Amino acid sequence: MLLLFMIVFIDLVGFGIIIPLLPFYGEHFGASPAVVGLLMATYSVAQLVSAPLWGRLSDHHGRRPVLLWTLAGTAVGYLLLGFADSIWMLFLARAVGGLMAGNISTAFAYAADITTPENRAKGMGLVGAAFSLGFIFGPAIGGVMAGDDPANADFFAPSMAAVGMSLLAFAVAVARLKESLPPEVRARLRARPRVSRWTATRRAFGRPDLGRNLLLLFIATTVFAGMEMTFAMWSRRQLGWGPEQNGWLFACVGLLATAVQAGGAGRLSRKFGEERLVVTGSALLAAGLAVLPASHGIPVLTLSMVLMTVGFSLLQPALSSLISLSARAEDQGGVMGVSRSVATLARIVGPAYAGGMFAAFGRESPYLAGAVMTLAITAIAGRALLRRRRGLAAQPARDTGT
Repeated sequence: MLLLFMIVFIDLVGFGIIIPLLPFYGEHFGASPAVVGLLMATYSVAQLVSAPLWGRLSDHHGRRPVLLWTLAGTAVGYLLLGFADSIWMLFLARAVGGLMAGNISTAFAYAADITTPENRAKGMGLVGAAFSLGFIFGPAIGGVMAGDDPANADFFAPSMAAVGMSLLAFAVAVARLKESLPPEVRARLRARPRVSRWTATRRAFGRPDLGRNLLLLFIATTVFAGMEMTFAMWSRRQLGWGPEQNGWLFACVGLLATAVQAGGAGRLSRKFGEERLVVTGSALLAAGLAVLPASHGIPVLTLSMVLMTVGFSLLQPALSSLISLSARAEDQGGVMGVSRSVATLARIVGPAYAGGMFAAFGRESPYLAGAVMTLAITAIAGRALLRRRRGLAAQPARDTGT
């Protein structure tokens, strides 16, 4: 398990290195904010397409070969990024990276293979921690390597560092990673009938509570992904920031998000319930988005980022929990797969809409529009919570009457 943790962590550090660079890289080639938004969305489009394919291949041929192929392919994507000499090369590099990123579900499947039901949550949490730590260290490394001058940023060195991290993860996997899925299990998985992703999605949205929670997850992820994508361009225009400042900020955001999700979200959920966390988290996220356009210095910017990060870090796991609780026991795997697809789709829509608004209506518009959409989550979740309370209050009266 620790070996898988190390492989995922190294790979995600490489991914995180690129995060502060991409908007500046796109603008370096004369891309408008709208085109930068499409560049960021390309990764998620490719990931959405490839994830089911990698899942089927890992079921049929084993987890190890899929992880090896995708780690090597990720290095190729970063290599293309480093040698890009046009905006279309950037699109190609991000498409290759997204196709390879479909292996995320394979990493979680590997963790499920090597853990017992009793320690399954611990194993999944360890893989999740590797993701979180990668997003903390990666942006800081990438930002420092690229420099603080947006006009003269070094895009080559961070890309080569990302190539090196992926190749290191590949080498560790080749040397030490064993196959987790026995041949007899693969044979059973090949024989098992499959429900298409679209059929599972249609069934999930056809159930009122489940469909509502999936819609709220889509809205929340769309808004947050739009903020992440446009922030570097906003900070360049508003604060004169370059990749380095953005790298440190994203590292701090990752650290705060990890602290909230690991240390507070679970306890708060047990004490107050998921519905209240959805209401509270969405309200905090909306407040942070509304404050961001007024940030002209570190104090107000810090307030905005703390509100947004804490809000989304409460909102996302609470919605995921509600989605799981809304599903029948036999549908858990399929419903959580739909949930992942919805979140990935939101990471396509979010950058595209935010980049378009940024270009058409100014740099404040994505955040103000996001605040309005997030307040809609607060209203919908608050109404559902109120209905549930009324139903619980009426239950004793009905029981007494009978």
